[in-house]
Amino acid sequence: MIKLGVNVDHVATVRQARRTAFPSPTEAARLAEQAGADGITAHLREDRRHIQDFDIFEIGRAIQIPLNLEMAATDQMIDFALHVRPEKVCLVPEKREELTTEGGLDVRGNLKEITKSVERLAKVGIEVSLFVDPETGQIEAASKTGAPFIELHTGKYAESEADDRKNRLQKLIRAGEEAHRLGLRINAGHGLNYDNTQAVLGVPHLVELNIGHAIVSEAVLTGMVAAVRRMKEIIASSAFVRQVADSK
Repeated sequence: MIKLGVNVDHVATVRQARRTAFPSPTEAARLAEQAGADGITAHLREDRRHIQDFDIFEIGRAIQIPLNLEMAATDQMIDFALHVRPEKVCLVPEKREELTTEGGLDVRGNLKEITKSVERLAKVGIEVSLFVDPETGQIEAASKTGAPFIELHTGKYAESEADDRKNRLQKLIRAGEEAHRLGLRINAGHGLNYDNTQAVLGVPHLVELNIGHAIVSEAVLTGMVAAVRRMKEIIASSAFVRQVADSK
């Protein structure tokens, strides 16, 4: 069964709009776990625009499922991760002017630095993934860093028009096959929602999807438990369809 990691960043976005104590990303994480989430993701950005340092500590103490800390591959952020010791870290690129992460890491162009970051995190038992575009060169570079996972950036697929979406999906599928051939395990995320997620479940060897904005947006209207359960049902139903197809 493909796992679901729930990103709670945008609960913090609402809180930080008024600099209040609510809504609580920690409480959102608890409710997501109650609803069946397999992990919680939180992106601690260098500019601290939503998730704050204390959120990471609170969430880590509050949940029994793994915490996946998304962060930039800088010495300062690596030091923070080594202090917090989350179960997982996903290294992502950051630009101060972007609204959200716009693309994958340039692993090929920063191989030495990223390898060093992976080694420092892995040394204390943190599972590392690299957020990359579905491009052969970046996937090959990721395989040289020692990171066990990549997370395929699904943003271009999610944002594409209908006539281009099939091509974008095929690119993700090929990337999954290439990553598996190189010994990498595969997660995926960015821009996924209740309409476009099902097709992504066809990416081979997929371990986990990380989804945030769509679930938090749904939760505003229906509640966190219902929103997470709805996404879990989509993933489960697709897994059943694949099992039936494979048995024929």
